[in-house]
Amino acid sequence: MSRINNIVDILEAGLRAESLRQKAIANNIANLQTPKYRSIDVKFEQLLAKALDSPGTVELSEIEAQIYQPEQTPVKSNGNDVSMETEVGKMIKNTLRHKAYVRLIRKKYSQIELAIDVK
Repeated sequence: MSRINNIVDILEAGLRAESLRQKAIANNIANLQTPKYRSIDVKFEQLLAKALDSPGTVELSEIEAQIYQPEQTPVKSNGNDVSMETEVGKMIKNTLRHKAYVRLIRKKYSQIELAIDVK
């Protein structure tokens, strides 16, 4: 499948990634005070860029979001590394990306409907 025909699938993969990221952020906030809890994040953009830079077609199986532990953040005395300020910032950024994906998908479907309705 060509990259142009694949745009809706890529946007849908982005929506799935943002949904998973929202769950990861909620999980981090829920464990804000849990001793020895290490925050989790979602890797998607790097995988998408790698898939798009590869020659040939884009396989969506290559760009499924993955949960990982960054383990690069400072750890508090209880062994926890979750920062409420960081998680709120991630949540705002995630919400904006989610809205952008939804708007792009809506626009793409509107274009398809317009093409179908042409008489």
